[in-house]
Amino acid sequence: MARAARTPVRCAAHAADVVTYSPRVATAKAEETRERILDAALSLFRQRGFDETTMRDIAAEAGVATGAAYYYFRSKEELVMAFYVRTAEEAREVIPPLIARSHDLGKRIRAIIDTQLKQFEEHRRLMVALVRIGIDPKHPLSPFGEETGDMRNASIDFFRLALTESKPPITKDLANDLPRLLWLYQMGIILFWMFDESRGQRRTRALLDGTVDLVVRLVQISSLPMMGRLRKRLLAILRAVEG
Repeated sequence: MARAARTPVRCAAHAADVVTYSPRVATAKAEETRERILDAALSLFRQRGFDETTMRDIAAEAGVATGAAYYYFRSKEELVMAFYVRTAEEAREVIPPLIARSHDLGKRIRAIIDTQLKQFEEHRRLMVALVRIGIDPKHPLSPFGEETGDMRNASIDFFRLALTESKPPITKDLANDLPRLLWLYQMGIILFWMFDESRGQRRTRALLDGTVDLVVRLVQISSLPMMGRLRKRLLAILRAVEG
């Protein structure tokens, strides 16, 4: 049976021509070639770095003509977007069952972040190279940009799922805004992890061990009736900032 592949579609609003993807039916051979090119690119990004790797290098590594590589991916940025998509698809398969294992909010948050770090573990060099892109929300590859919105929202939804029937329970007024705050917390952890040169990223693990418990305690405290007015004021500020 033919598999649904992702065909490049240009983002006309951006000169970089980074892409989104729309489904089409492709032959198994075409899909295998596309995946082989992506795997070759990720391997070279790890070995040489993103900036130092060329599309010609990637084609040679994948065992295809340079023109064939450009047929599937028009730039290295498109390859990064494909990596983002692949990672998001893997997360959708892995994370929900992990969340279902426990109602403990701390364990759920930790499971989500640990899974994301594990997915990115062998790609730290690429992630560091992309930091300059990430801080520009107008860049198509930025995790804060419009083109990555679906993947960002899917990641936020993991935290929304983690809050469902969690212990401690979450007040209704926090339920709408807390998933995004937890996603931002995760992004901070990932940024710290990118530049953590300790053995096995030991410092990142220590940071997670201490802050996940602290986050849960803060959520628990903010849910107390006596914190209602302060909680509403804080949420009003957050919503005003988000526009």
